[in-house]
Amino acid sequence: MYQSIVKPIFDFFCAFFGFVLLLPIFLVVTFLLFIANGGKPFFFQLRPGKNGKIFKIIKFKTMNDKKDKEGNLLSDAERLTKVGSFVRKTSLDEIPQLLNVIKGDMSLIGPRPLLPDYLHLYNDFQNRRHEVKPGISGWAQVNGRNAISWDEKFLLDVWYVDHISFMLDFKIIFRTLQKVLISEGINADNAATIEPFTGGKIEL
Repeated sequence: MYQSIVKPIFDFFCAFFGFVLLLPIFLVVTFLLFIANGGKPFFFQLRPGKNGKIFKIIKFKTMNDKKDKEGNLLSDAERLTKVGSFVRKTSLDEIPQLLNVIKGDMSLIGPRPLLPDYLHLYNDFQNRRHEVKPGISGWAQVNGRNAISWDEKFLLDVWYVDHISFMLDFKIIFRTLQKVLISEGINADNAATIEPFTGGKIEL
């Protein structure tokens, strides 16, 4: 009952009132990133949701589009702007995803939506993360975020799927706020983002 009825209602109202409350910050960050990224404060990307259904996620654009002499994008770390670094460090880049929650594509808490390019790489166990809606934060995020391995991330995601409850969601929300305040686990070691998933591992 919680997962099918209470959680969606809780998600909608919390996301709606949260977005209204954060609207002044949303507008300021949008303006700053508009300047830093040459008029592009947001980026939209396709992500798999519940049961692998593809939706379009919205986030603040924390990296510019600078390229090298050959026309290839520079590394993530090189393209991360000063404003973008602050926005990411404080997790303000997640604010626009409240709109995805209001729309019903995401939940406040759930496995983070990854790239659709990874879908064909998952084994049956890893693919279980799509049995629930993806979330703005999740069990893996409060246990390391980008600072943990892919194996650890999938194990934590599937553990959440098997133990979803109101108390667990409340615990994750509380721990998320704690980690935002101390900016813990934002980046993988020596990188702006975690390394791409290439498949394999986890044999249960």
